[in-house]
This record gives sequence, structure tokens and C-alpha cells, in this order.
Amino acid sequence: MKTVTLNNGVEMPILGYGVYQVPDYDECKRSVLTALETGYRSIDTAQAYGNEKAVGDAIRESGIPRDELFITTKLWISHYGYEKAKKAFAESMEKLQLETLDLYLLHQPFNNIYGAWHALQELYKERKIRAIGVSNFFPDRLVDLIEFNEVTPALNQIETHPFYQRNDDRRIMDEYNVRHESWAPFVEGKDDFFNNKILSEIGKKYGKSVAQVTLRWLIQRDVVVIPKSVTPSRIKENFDVFDFELSENDMNTIAKMDTNTHKFLDHKDPEVVKIFASWAK
Repeated sequence: MKTVTLNNGVEMPILGYGVYQVPDYDECKRSVLTALETGYRSIDTAQAYGNEKAVGDAIRESGIPRDELFITTKLWISHYGYEKAKKAFAESMEKLQLETLDLYLLHQPFNNIYGAWHALQELYKERKIRAIGVSNFFPDRLVDLIEFNEVTPALNQIETHPFYQRNDDRRIMDEYNVRHESWAPFVEGKDDFFNNKILSEIGKKYGKSVAQVTLRWLIQRDVVVIPKSVTPSRIKENFDVFDFELSENDMNTIAKMDTNTHKFLDHKDPEVVKIFASWAK
């Protein structure tokens, strides 16, 4: 498995398994076990997903040594603030059944970000977390957090796929040595993604699917990625992306697909912020 090195020297698998929208305990546990049996060693969950307990039970049942795994979870905005963040972290660790966490992220750039980040910095210094980072932070919010705090986020997990490649964000992240991680690499199937003509034609050259081409494209850009599926065959297919390499021409073809437009929520839209605020109260 290819790894990337975070800004504090911690190594992280470039390909992981995500469990977003898998709230059912049995389905989540079964899927994580399938992923671990396939060879994944990085698992991404979140407090808001409601499945940390299933992930923790799967990790324990797998019997894989703890030092071979890289586990990420995220703090939800209703638990931002110093004291709330400390309590939420303890609850997540209990569900995950872990003594240390590999990566802890602020899930959204709203509410009491500073109080929450101060808690994460403290937990990091106490070595309860190996690395801390953020999710869904646009460049302005990311730079603000970095410039006024002691610890620079190790990673920023943001919507990234062929239609929204985040090149402007990437330039800022590279400037501050913040690792780029993709969520929704397959656009959650929107716009008939898995039958996309351009990606399908590229895939035919290598005997690979649209999903595999997309993951390979991200990996060759040094973007960490965490595809989600509950179908065993697709979990395995998504892992089978290290036996080929996209040509420079194919990479350039995919680069031209960028619309620089989100396919989900616009975190800069005041109405969207109001929605998040209602979830935090």
C-alpha cells in the first residue's frame, strides 16, 4: 500500500475505506470486516455517522494488530468548544475501543472552531491523537485557523472528484503543507457517473472500471481517498488500483473535466450555514 507522509511525519495509507451513510450496525461491521480482509488498513468514520461502535467492533474482531491500522474519526459541530470536544473525543474512543487515535478531524468549519481546535491541540500534545486535521474547510477558513493557532492541520478532507478537482484549494494546502483528502470521489453516483463516457474510454485501455480510473487519478495526484461501498465485490474492486498507472495524456484528459463547481452543499452559501447552525443547536 502506498502511503503519504503528513506534516508531522506520521505515515497514512493513501487509500482507505469510508463508512459515510452506513448507519446500520450489522451492515457497517460486516463491510469494515470485508475491507480489512481485502487489505485496507485505513478506516474513516465520524461521530455524525452513528457507526463508530460498529467500526470499533470490526477492528477488534479482525484481530489485525493495532499498529497496522490507521483510524480516523471526526468531531461534529454540536460538540465544538473546548470542554464539549474533550467529552466527545472520550465518547468516540470508547465506541472505537481505542487507546490512541490516528487522525481526528473537525468535521465542518462552523460554530466554536477555535475552542474545539484548542482541545484537539491539547489531545495531540498528550499523544492521545497522532495527527489532527479538518474537513470541508475552504482556503480562507483554513488559513485563518493556521495563522492563529499553534498546530497546523495535517489534512483537509474536502469534496474532490473529476468534476470538482479543487486546484485552487490544493495550492493553498500545498503552501501550508496540509495533505489533501477526497470525499465523494465518485460523486455518490450523480450524473450517471459510473457510466461516464470519458472515464469509461480511459478504463478500457487498462481493463479497469470508472471507479478504478478515478481512484488511480486521485492517487497519482497524491490525494488521499476513502471510497465507500457496502458491496463486497466493489470494496475489493476499489482496492485493486495499484497494478496500473494512468498515462500523462489520460491525466490531462481528466483534468479537462473540471467544472470547479461543487455537486453537494455550498459551504459558503449563507442558507447552507443556517442549516448547519440548526444542526448544531
